[in-house]
Amino acid sequence: MKTLLSLAAVLAAFAYPAAAQGQNCAPRDQVVEHLGERYGETRQSIGLASNNTMVETWASNESGSWTITVTMPNGIACLVASGQSFERLDEELPAAEGDTF
Repeated sequence: MKTLLSLAAVLAAFAYPAAAQGQNCAPRDQVVEHLGERYGETRQSIGLASNNTMVETWASNESGSWTITVTMPNGIACLVASGQSFERLDEELPAAEGDTF
């Protein structure tokens, strides 16, 4: 329940007046500043989706909070998920059947 309330508070903080935008979107620089200042989150990963949107994972190594954002080509970033207990993993892919090393 606490996580849901935290997410609701974050989403409300990013209300953007443009009619086409949801209440969980704002200019990317504002989103990044908010995640850093309020939650101590830094970018942990980045990827480009097929529709030219940038997907980023932000997390705090101190508190374990995390947020996933999607930034559209027009510079508007939207919060799509957040939570707690972030852990960095550097796992190797398992060997495929028949591979010998």
